[in-house]
Amino acid sequence: MPKLKTKRSAAKRFTFSKTGKVKHKKAYARHMFSSKSPTRKRRLRKQNLLNKTQAAIVSKLMPYA
Repeated sequence: MPKLKTKRSAAKRFTFSKTGKVKHKKAYARHMFSSKSPTRKRRLRKQNLLNKTQAAIVSKLMPYA
């Protein structure tokens, strides 16, 4: 059986923690910061974890991660 290819779009967007959870960057943190509150901008800087269902999908896209 041939090797599976990693979906490069997923590899650029997601990383795995040491415990196997999937980390991702939050959305809406790219532009138009003048209309966002400082609290919201501070929360958008942090990474977030995917839930179990979405993490299973991402792990199929990244078979060797």
